[in-house]
Amino acid sequence: MDALAGLLDGPRARGAFLLRSILTPPWSLRIQDRAPLTLVAMLRGEAWVIPDSGETVRMHPGDVAIMRGPDPYTIADDPATPPHVVIHPGQHCTTLAGEPLAQEMDLGVRTWGNSPDGSTVMLTGTYQMHGEISRRLLAALPPLLVLPDDAWDCPLIPLLDEAIVRDDPGQEAVLDRLLDLLLIAVLRAWFSRPEAETPAWYRAHSDPVVGRALRMLHNNPAHPWTVAALADRTGVSRASLARRFTDMVGEPPMSFLTGWRLALAADLLRETDATIGAVARQVGYGSSFALSAAFKRTFGISPQEHRALKAQDIGEEESHPFVHVPVRGARWRERQNA
Repeated sequence: MDALAGLLDGPRARGAFLLRSILTPPWSLRIQDRAPLTLVAMLRGEAWVIPDSGETVRMHPGDVAIMRGPDPYTIADDPATPPHVVIHPGQHCTTLAGEPLAQEMDLGVRTWGNSPDGSTVMLTGTYQMHGEISRRLLAALPPLLVLPDDAWDCPLIPLLDEAIVRDDPGQEAVLDRLLDLLLIAVLRAWFSRPEAETPAWYRAHSDPVVGRALRMLHNNPAHPWTVAALADRTGVSRASLARRFTDMVGEPPMSFLTGWRLALAADLLRETDATIGAVARQVGYGSSFALSAAFKRTFGISPQEHRALKAQDIGEEESHPFVHVPVRGARWRERQNA
């Protein structure tokens, strides 16, 4: 597993919200669903993405935007158009006064809008629970990124556009996988761009020594790694590896390994029914007690509490200390993005 694969080995849509919107100006949608990540692809017309804080961005046909939650934002035909529609958690759609709009704006299978012949058409895919997107990936993304049409060439958007309006057996699973693939393709193109603020460990992947050490840690986190063992396999001295790794990645090798193991454990606890002991062994801890101690020290909650969050809705999850990582976890995330 290389650095990019390690970063992207996380999108796992499960019944993701997918919708084709057809709109005639003036239109303005206030998005306050608190979803961890949303992808919007412009098929026809133009739109403005207007964060509550940050730069307003204009989207053209072929552009793809990724919005990282939970902060609200507005998407509209023009920045001056006031919101007409509010999207709440669970993708509940209302007027500003709270009146339901789902039936009024229904235009067919996964199609919605104010006119079947609207000049603006866009596809929206939303990951609705944090377990579907690894926190390591979310931490590597800006609140808003837009990949312009001329920056890449990808056949997945037409495929998704065709599939989103079909209602065949198993279609939900097909759409989930298409959304995952599209997200990975967008991020792969984005991280290759000079303006992308990629994590330090990702940039370090190109170094012949540190990159090799990172690949070994990514590929086999359960191995009882030491700095000496990594140095031996990379062909440099222990001191040289430790210094070079820390300079390029922003933290020592063993500290990085701890963060990587815990990030994997956090995802595994949400994605599988494996016991905490089994997860511990899979990521390199000798017992459930050892994993629990490290997990709580870093994230402020136990593995059991983290796993229990999957039964809660997004709003409850967002207020939990695991999302607002305590001091040590926050510093770890800052180093990851340094």
